[in-house]
Amino acid sequence: MLLKWFVRVKALTASDEGATAVEYGIMVAGIAVAIIVAVLAVGGQLNTVFEEVRTALTGVAP
Repeated sequence: MLLKWFVRVKALTASDEGATAVEYGIMVAGIAVAIIVAVLAVGGQLNTVFEEVRTALTGVAP
């Protein structure tokens, strides 16, 4: 009886599906942080470029 219980507990703890989900979650969080940092770093420069394009196109007829 004790051996059957030990085998069941061992089978439940041997599953690594939860670890895989946690690893994917950490990876997604890391990618999100990288995107946020990139947008914050380049955002001001992009705004300047778009403002220059808007200014240059002001006199152009649609």
